[in-house]
Amino acid sequence: MINLSFLQDFPKDFNFGVATSSYQIEGTMYGNCGKSIWDDFAERKLNGIDGKLACNHIEYFKEDIKLIKDAGFKAYRFSFAWPRLFPDNNKDVNLKGVDFYKQLLEEINNCDLEAFPTIYHWDLPIRFQKIKGWEDQETCKHFGELSFFISKTFGDQFEKISTINEPWCVSWLSHYLGEHAPGIKNIQSAAKTMHNILFAHSQSVEALRSCNDHQIGIVLNNQFGQPINNNEENIQATKLFDEIHNRWFSDAIFKGKYPELALSILEKYLPENYKTQLELISSPIDWIGLNYYTRSLIKYKKSDDGVNYECNSGTLKKTDMGWEFYPEGLSYFIKRINKEYDNNIPIYITENGMANNDKLSLGNSIQDHDRIEFFNVHLKEVLNCVNEKLPVKGYFAWSLLDNYEWAFGYSKRFGLVFTDFQNFKRIPKNSYYEFQKYLK
Repeated sequence: MINLSFLQDFPKDFNFGVATSSYQIEGTMYGNCGKSIWDDFAERKLNGIDGKLACNHIEYFKEDIKLIKDAGFKAYRFSFAWPRLFPDNNKDVNLKGVDFYKQLLEEINNCDLEAFPTIYHWDLPIRFQKIKGWEDQETCKHFGELSFFISKTFGDQFEKISTINEPWCVSWLSHYLGEHAPGIKNIQSAAKTMHNILFAHSQSVEALRSCNDHQIGIVLNNQFGQPINNNEENIQATKLFDEIHNRWFSDAIFKGKYPELALSILEKYLPENYKTQLELISSPIDWIGLNYYTRSLIKYKKSDDGVNYECNSGTLKKTDMGWEFYPEGLSYFIKRINKEYDNNIPIYITENGMANNDKLSLGNSIQDHDRIEFFNVHLKEVLNCVNEKLPVKGYFAWSLLDNYEWAFGYSKRFGLVFTDFQNFKRIPKNSYYEFQKYLK
């Protein structure tokens, strides 16, 4: 029977945690939270299915932190909601928002958990879309100011902090594919935001360094690309996919440059001074976060804008998102970071998990065997890397709770804990108890 008994083979100081994000769990109708681009996107594209209620973490956060503690996890990765702290403008702070995060951090620390906050997990205040959001570097400068405020206000409650979650999603997924807020499909917008979100990271790092002695990271989402066959066109298409999805961000952060194939397509849309800004973008960081879920099979497909590839699924076992189980990709990216970018930087797996069509049984139990299998095969890859003396320091399961799953609304369940979205009841699944059995 598949289980997680080998968790006991990890070093004692290995950091097991769970991850969430503000818009997905908090509930924007509580505590004077302002509007974000996701409220607008939900209204325009998702029939109004938004994060107004989500998991009502605002009122249930003590119960949620207790769930983390009771399972034996050591750390909690969450994000600050920019519209909750500054709902109306960039100067007037919402004291209810400040109080919430102070209480949350106090609860985390009182439960002897390590807080791993992220400054930006996609809920950009709607007012910035009037200046084209992340397409305008004014937004990046305001992000630096937000980072300074967070460090000054809450910085004595945590050591590690990440600036931005998944810059590929903020830029390419949201401004080229149009699948996330603000829902733009334009290569010029995509290229600008691919650079600007990294410039925003640099502004955040500078602000954080000026305020506190934090250990600063950024969280990148890597997806493994394989040519659908050995046709040379498909091999080149896979190289371009890898550069746009993965290397664009890691090359900039660690090497201060952009990869050549992607740059040949996108450079004409970048600001004139992008090379100078890359020097700031590649300022040293203290750790790197890696989010990993799946692979894609890449096929050449001619496009007028030069992005000549399409992503396909293979025949491996799939999650409820249609994403394949491909754990080998996780160890591949751990080794890539270590060998090609920085062989000393601590690596944290900041998200890894699966959506499953979980149903409550009559006895209120949830048999999510597939999720246990998913964690089993991926955590074995992590353990192999640890045993090879690679500097992997922690692993965060995505996610603590079933939550608002962005463009999929409430239809995809990633949680270790089942959420009843009508009455906010939390019911741990078998995967939760499996972690608990070996972490406790």
